[in-house]
Amino acid sequence: MMHSLRCYKGITTSPHHLASQAGSDVLKDGGTAVEACVAIAAALAAVYPHMTGIGGDGFWLIHEPDGRVHAIDACGGAAAKANLGLYAGMSEIPWRGPLSANTVAGTISGWKRALADDAGTLALDRLLRDAIDLAEAGVAVTCGGAELAAAKHAELVDQPGAYAATFAPAGRPLREGELLRQPALARTLRALAENGLQDFYEGKLARSIAQDLAKLGSPVSEDDLAHHAATKPDPLTIAVKDACLFNTAPPTQGLASLLILALFDRLGVSEGEGFAHLHGLIEATKQAFIVRDRHVGDLAYMPVAPQAILDDTAGLDAMTAAIDRERALAWPQDAALGDTTWFGAADGRGQVVSCIQSTYFEFGSGLVLPETGITWQNRGSSFRLPDEGWNALKPGRKPFHTLNPALARFDDGRVMAYGTMGGEGQPQTQAAVFSRYAWFGVPLQEAITRPRWLLGRTWGETSTTLKLERRIDDTVLAALRDAGHDVEVLGAFTSTMGHAGAIVRHPDGLLEGATDPRSDGGVGTW
Repeated sequence: MMHSLRCYKGITTSPHHLASQAGSDVLKDGGTAVEACVAIAAALAAVYPHMTGIGGDGFWLIHEPDGRVHAIDACGGAAAKANLGLYAGMSEIPWRGPLSANTVAGTISGWKRALADDAGTLALDRLLRDAIDLAEAGVAVTCGGAELAAAKHAELVDQPGAYAATFAPAGRPLREGELLRQPALARTLRALAENGLQDFYEGKLARSIAQDLAKLGSPVSEDDLAHHAATKPDPLTIAVKDACLFNTAPPTQGLASLLILALFDRLGVSEGEGFAHLHGLIEATKQAFIVRDRHVGDLAYMPVAPQAILDDTAGLDAMTAAIDRERALAWPQDAALGDTTWFGAADGRGQVVSCIQSTYFEFGSGLVLPETGITWQNRGSSFRLPDEGWNALKPGRKPFHTLNPALARFDDGRVMAYGTMGGEGQPQTQAAVFSRYAWFGVPLQEAITRPRWLLGRTWGETSTTLKLERRIDDTVLAALRDAGHDVEVLGAFTSTMGHAGAIVRHPDGLLEGATDPRSDGGVGTW
């Protein structure tokens, strides 16, 4: 059993222990939580490339020492050439390959915006130092990384670019314990450290990226890169019992994450882990996903403001009333895919950061740019191909995102940053972890370790059953089946449930962190 770690000076958590260490070392050198998260994000590109990288998108929630909460949207829009004509004759955008690499990668712009607004003083080369070293010297492939590389080898090995040379240099996927080296990525990170983060979008590096993308057949151009910048939309927020919850605005599914907890709060469940807890959250998830799939996408195309949905008390009451406390609502609705990394940090000053990044599918589009070593995302493969409507492809439009970093400020002064990877499962795992910790008195690490569930699909799976880890009590499983849930029992600990993490800052300055035993993660302190 893992135990949460406590300290007063600084703490980090991520799904890979070396990335957590990179962040905690930044805190030790006097860095802020924001600076630590940049170091973690960069290191994850080197040590966890199957889940994230600098060729993807990212979202931030930052709680400042004075209590302000602000968000960063580092999501790239569709390329100017990414129009319906590009996909003529297709019913959907391919999940892999050049035509799936149709949006700008926004991650680096998020780092830039976070650092520009921060009080930190460490140089960029210090923040990227460990990531550069890890990419250049190499890192041992983890069990999870090896399993995914093997599972996805057939669909990725023949993609144009440097995927095969990077992740299957011997003609087969790298195995657990073998050394993964990414020298081209190290050079790219070093160029960013020397020339500044904007070099990714304007400058020598941007030209190299654009040339690589063009050679491989992606529609993303140098002009598309130059026109991109991260934005700072207001975070979404809602009050629940004992806390105020925050999440990011669309195109993320932060609205769904907040709705699940708000609806469950209205059910008044008094005990955790039983049928009422699990069934209540699962049915709240269904109501939240119905709203999400009806409304959420690029903010510029949404006819209703997402905060207005959260502020509509009558609407929330109606959704709650639609939940049958004894029977399962017929399911499924359309589900969303995706793989991701969540990470967080807190410093001694009181800054707490919740951050999430992704290249969407494992290894994104499968395009690894030969000159820069960047694995480019396939987030734009989620666009639809009608002329109009929800998430329809249009140049410049942001695609719907499963990503969403969560943050809570408790009435007693605690601040909690939490989140997970796992596509459709992200808001469900957030709800499990938060409800256990906040409302049922479960310690932080145990709230993450306890058995979880997933309604719908994730990790590229097509199954839409209610999946549960087999450690859930047999009587609860039987009650869920009797209520009409399409139950599927998985292993005791499975990555299908995501890789969660959490940090809590207590009013006395004590910092507490936890990471998921389903991941290769760790908590870093000093």
